[in-house]
Amino acid sequence: MEEPLEIRVETVEGGRQRSRSVSVTMRTPGHDFELAAGFLHGESLLRDRDQVREIAYCRPGEPQEYNVVSVRLKEGVSVDPDLLNRNFYTSSSCGVCGKASLEALEIRGGEALPSGTLFAEAALLARLPDLLREGQEAFRRTGGLHAAGIFDAGGGLQALREDVGRHNAVDKVVGHALLEGGLPLRHRILVVSGRTSFEIMQKALAAGIPMVVAVGAPSSLAVDMARRFNMTLVGFARASGFNVYAGGERVLDWSGEG
Repeated sequence: MEEPLEIRVETVEGGRQRSRSVSVTMRTPGHDFELAAGFLHGESLLRDRDQVREIAYCRPGEPQEYNVVSVRLKEGVSVDPDLLNRNFYTSSSCGVCGKASLEALEIRGGEALPSGTLFAEAALLARLPDLLREGQEAFRRTGGLHAAGIFDAGGGLQALREDVGRHNAVDKVVGHALLEGGLPLRHRILVVSGRTSFEIMQKALAAGIPMVVAVGAPSSLAVDMARRFNMTLVGFARASGFNVYAGGERVLDWSGEG
């Protein structure tokens, strides 16, 4: 199932409440509050759970009640009006296309991730896609959903979410961590079921995730980003091996081949 979701941000300053629409995305319904929180965090509109007063669906009885989510910030919490004015439109297939460059990420405060917070065995990386697939209940029923999972360095699954869109699935797992007070995820691995885009790497960077493992190929800009921001990027992961495009020093017992 694929339906539109509008994400709104509500602020209260000087006793005056204001609601602004910041994004419309096509998504698989479910975990919508996590999706909204994760999206806003990845776009630097939301830093942590303490800024949030409430996340709720549209007022009962209004049209599209369950296709509109409002993230209501605490009084006095403000957001950059320039970011609010961007009015993102995302699709389930490609994310927010062509919206940002590596230089723009640095201007917005993006910093290279520290080394030494995470190391993972090569044998584990080859198994992670299978471990992700084992948790994909909706995929087993439909065969048509992507997934994103957060794993620890021992292969323990911390969170898994499915969605028709790859970037939505990532927003959901990041949003889950944010709402649980678990960011940054400096000791975790993000595993995605498809290819790795610039947008997915951007979301991982914002969440402090040092390693991204994908079943498919990375885009050239995703590789450039991983190298610039000291992230480990693994693609074409499967039981027989994988490719490392950046950050190979975090992969233990890796021969450097396949």
